[in-house]
Amino acid sequence: MTPGTAMMTVWSVWMLSWIAAAPWSARSAKRAGRGRELAYRGLVFAGAVLAFAVDWALGGLGYRLYPAPAGLGWILVALVVLGLLFTWWARLHLGVMWSGGIDRKEHHRIVDTGPYRLVRHPIYTGVILAIIGTAAAARTPTVFAGVAVMVAGIVMKARFEEKFLRDQLGREAYDAYALRVPMLVPFWPPAV
Repeated sequence: MTPGTAMMTVWSVWMLSWIAAAPWSARSAKRAGRGRELAYRGLVFAGAVLAFAVDWALGGLGYRLYPAPAGLGWILVALVVLGLLFTWWARLHLGVMWSGGIDRKEHHRIVDTGPYRLVRHPIYTGVILAIIGTAAAARTPTVFAGVAVMVAGIVMKARFEEKFLRDQLGREAYDAYALRVPMLVPFWPPAV
């Protein structure tokens, strides 16, 4: 098996397991509104198309940005695995409060334990780490451009989600959490 095949397998297993786990979620008590979600979903989708479909169609524009040192592929596979395992740790820790959209579940509360003591959005952090690892393995300008667009969409979603959670769970409580825990980058100084 090559690093590229391994990476594709890891992503496929993660995606299928993530979709299969979707029913293990509590009923939504309040939704942020699907219209607000179009902007960030559009960015993530456009970035994914650019990074993967366009890059594949253009053959990476015919070049790689840097040569692949020996062993780099397997190190990047490990990085992708680490990122995706982090997402699963967060999702399991969140339990039935997980949602694919921006929702408040019944009995929703601020979770500040497990991976949520490291970052406020560990699922997004893990996905970002995994897509950066994937881009570093591809080494093409279109993949890096697509990843930049996807990360912009993920950050936009995190910001929308934070505003929604402040309104739903209480500004004071959420701001206190935000002052203790960084948004996406562990050990980065937190900011509200």
